[in-house]
Amino acid sequence: MRTDESIKEDILEELSWQPNIDETEIGVIVKNGVVTLSGIVDNYTKKRNAEKAVRHVSGVKAVAEGIVVKYGVDNKTTDTEIAKAVVDALKRNSSVPEEKIEAKVENGWVYLTGNVEWEYQRIAAKTAVEDLLGVHGVTNEITLKPIAKPVDIKNKIKQAFERMADIDAKNIYVDVEGHTVKLHGRVNSILEKDEARKTAYSAPGVYDVKNELEII
Repeated sequence: MRTDESIKEDILEELSWQPNIDETEIGVIVKNGVVTLSGIVDNYTKKRNAEKAVRHVSGVKAVAEGIVVKYGVDNKTTDTEIAKAVVDALKRNSSVPEEKIEAKVENGWVYLTGNVEWEYQRIAAKTAVEDLLGVHGVTNEITLKPIAKPVDIKNKIKQAFERMADIDAKNIYVDVEGHTVKLHGRVNSILEKDEARKTAYSAPGVYDVKNELEII
């Protein structure tokens, strides 16, 4: 098992390696494999990329993200302007059924609600708006209402795991109850755990995924 000190060293190296992140703006604390990030950045993209970089590091079990976004005075954007940009961004993205999604903006924070049929549509909606100027964060409350019946969900998920090079399928076990999938077993990193969850959500008929995979 990796020590917190070695994990922190690798996190700092990973942050400094990323060209779009200023590692001097980010504070890092590691305790029992749980990483707490802090600091102030000037756009939401930097905040998101910092968390993504940390998830690539072996030994990280969870990330508590406390980075604050503060735009400069010259980049002050009103909630009305952000809301208009959000609507336009959702319309431009062909993966997003924008007529099924509603957006609200409060103090630069975007709240997405509505119902879609697939997890990739839910993710695409969040991705479409999180890099817009003035956005401090995104709360994605879009729910899944798949049309497909949950036929043979377990086998479809297992087959998907076996096709993926980034997932060790033999150590992951899948249980299905109704439209809920439970994943348990062992994986090598938080990134592999996230990929397993995303893959399970992509199966037709899945409403919820309980990810109980253990990181070794």
